[in-house]
Amino acid sequence: MPARFKNALIWVFGALGGILWGYDTGVISGAMLFIKNDIALTPLLEGLVVSGLLVGAMLGAGLSGRLSDSWGRRRLILAASGVFILGTLGAALATGAAALIGFRFVLGIGVGIASVVVPLYLTELAPAHVRGGLTSLMQLLVTVGIFVAYVTDYLLAGAGAWRWMIGLGTVPAAVLALGILTQPESPRWLVGRGRSAEARTVLTRLRGDAGAAGEELAEIERTERAEREQSEPLTLRRLLSPRLRPVFVAGMLLVLFQNFVGINTIIYYAPTLLTDIGFGSDGAILANVGIGLLNMLMTLPAMRLIDRRGRKPLLLLGALGMCAAMVLLAVTNLSGLGYGTPLSALTLLGIALYIGSFAISWGPVQWVMLPELFPMRIRAAAVGLCVLFNWLFNMVVALLFPSLLHAWGAGANFLIFAGTTLLAFCFVHKLLPETKGRSLEEIEQDLLHGGPARSESARSAPVSSGAEAV
Repeated sequence: MPARFKNALIWVFGALGGILWGYDTGVISGAMLFIKNDIALTPLLEGLVVSGLLVGAMLGAGLSGRLSDSWGRRRLILAASGVFILGTLGAALATGAAALIGFRFVLGIGVGIASVVVPLYLTELAPAHVRGGLTSLMQLLVTVGIFVAYVTDYLLAGAGAWRWMIGLGTVPAAVLALGILTQPESPRWLVGRGRSAEARTVLTRLRGDAGAAGEELAEIERTERAEREQSEPLTLRRLLSPRLRPVFVAGMLLVLFQNFVGINTIIYYAPTLLTDIGFGSDGAILANVGIGLLNMLMTLPAMRLIDRRGRKPLLLLGALGMCAAMVLLAVTNLSGLGYGTPLSALTLLGIALYIGSFAISWGPVQWVMLPELFPMRIRAAAVGLCVLFNWLFNMVVALLFPSLLHAWGAGANFLIFAGTTLLAFCFVHKLLPETKGRSLEEIEQDLLHGGPARSESARSAPVSSGAEAV
């Protein structure tokens, strides 16, 4: 088998967890329209069905840091696929709200594990100059999973077959389980376990050049030794130390804003929003397929631009686009125009602008940047902690939105999200460092010397205090 094809399989199987994540989070939006025909759901229970996955994802993310350090990245991805299969089958066969919520929780554990370990795995395997594009492959496959979920919802909507909608998620889980068995372990994890010879073999396979692999291995070993000499348990006090505080705060704010800009309201509840303005169930799900397709297609240019333009420019542009979309959605829904074609068209336009802006920026960039920000010895645990909070924030939005939609209407909620997108713009502009074009070890050296990670063009420039990028 050609080496290039082998490397392609590494990225595909490594990122396949993204399809599972996307499918299992996206499929519930259409399935919810039909679950209520078989299982009585109040607005609170509806929120719990959606957020049950998110509570499980918090647990999975919280466990992932320690488990990925002890088990290895590859073995933990394999375990996640098994959890996916168990949770999916249980949710598909559920006969009551409690069972459905419970198995969605189990499914969420797999999602949480994948959300930590897959970006970590891809980041540690990728060469620096294309790390953003390769790591964002997972986000592309998340959008592929969401799109496939929406298409599945549409094809099965006529029969109201929500159990099949959910149950088909076992297919990519089985493919992931079989595929990851053929892939290598992270060379950086291998070095941390004293298995440098195996790490050299993996790097040679990945880079196709024994000399380049040797140089990269030497850099990883130097960083590993430096970190070991000053290693101490990862605690909140350590994360809030002067050296790590800027990147920890940046990581936490990154995951906070990615959730509170409103993406979960669109992914989970778009069909509900569309039926509220006059769409039939079939029409709402068909429109949802278009949303999923746009989400997937707009991630493609992000994969190219993230290494060419940088992380921060994409985030800034995306925040402005999302803000404009939320203002349009708020004005449309608060205008009093009544239901009909103009309102439907403007609502779809606002949703499309929002999804396009998110998919080219905040969707992929968060998952690229989180593993880049933290030093190797604490990377898994720190990313796991940030992703745990990511799912907590996700759960809060998913749980509360049905009740807020019922109490305040869509327009008021869209105005709130317009405000949070403006705050997200200010955060990126003032506090978030740029990591484009740097190896993980170079980024870490900046941290060891008390400064934030800088872009390649700013390596010789002085670094200001705090986390502001130069």
